[in-house]
Order: sequence, then structure tokens, then C-alpha cells
Amino acid sequence: MSSKHQFIEYLGSQFGTLEICADNNGITSIAFVSDRSKLTNSSFNTQQAAAQLREYFAGNRTQFELQLAPQGTPFQQLVWQQLTTIAYGQTCSYGDIAKAINNPKAVRAVGAANGRNPLTIVVPCHRVIGSNGSLTGYAWGTAIKAGLLALENTLTLDH
Repeated sequence: MSSKHQFIEYLGSQFGTLEICADNNGITSIAFVSDRSKLTNSSFNTQQAAAQLREYFAGNRTQFELQLAPQGTPFQQLVWQQLTTIAYGQTCSYGDIAKAINNPKAVRAVGAANGRNPLTIVVPCHRVIGSNGSLTGYAWGTAIKAGLLALENTLTLDH
């Protein structure tokens, strides 16, 4: 059994500062933070995540290839896995996710799991919108959600 070391790296972006955390198993969280409150202690995984996020923000990456290790319930893990299937530049509703995991009545539970996604952008919870097309909530605010969707839509030809 490997000991869990916490690795932390920060990345500035046009939407704010991201804190990238990892243990020996992979990336455990990516979150927007107001300040760099912890000492940087990077690892291969955090460096890879920072590099791939820089490429994403520059419009040069549409999919992430990272070792992920988020902590959550089996249901949350299922929802987060499903979120990774939403194509770059596309959106879907909470109901679409619930149907995709064969639990169409779990719309509210999907919304709750989406809100607890610890891997913002890489697990693209920003691509989930209300069934009426509204942006709905986003842990980092709907302005950042709108900005991420606009970034993706300006870089895709089908929109």
C-alpha cells in the first residue's frame, strides 16, 4: 500500500487561478482558488495537468489524458465518468446524464454529484446545462461557466 503524498501546483488562466492537487495515484482535485495558499510541491501528475490545461486554454487541446484519482461515492464516480463523455464544445442536461447512467429519475442526484465534481474542466461539469438551455449553477460561478463554454464554442466549427 503506497503512502499518500499530497502534491500541489498552481496555474494561472484567463478565468482565474487553478489549484491542481494529486496523490501517488493521480490528480485528486482541480479547483479555482482566490489565492495560492499552499506551498507548491509539484509532481509528474500535477505538471502534466498544468501543461494540458495550458493547451486547453490556448485552444490546442480538446481532450485530457491524465491519471485521475478523485474521491467520491460510487454514484458520484459513475456521474463523473459519464461527464467525461460529453464532447468538447457540446452540452447536455442533467436529465441526459441520468438517462445515460440508466437512472432517468436521478436528475437531482446527478445535479448534486455534478456540483461535487472535484476535477473542474478536466471532468467537464461546465458542459451540463439546464433542460431549458439555461446555464444553471456552477461551483465557480456562471460567468466562468459561460466563459469556458464560449472558449470551446469559438474553437469548434459545428457551432
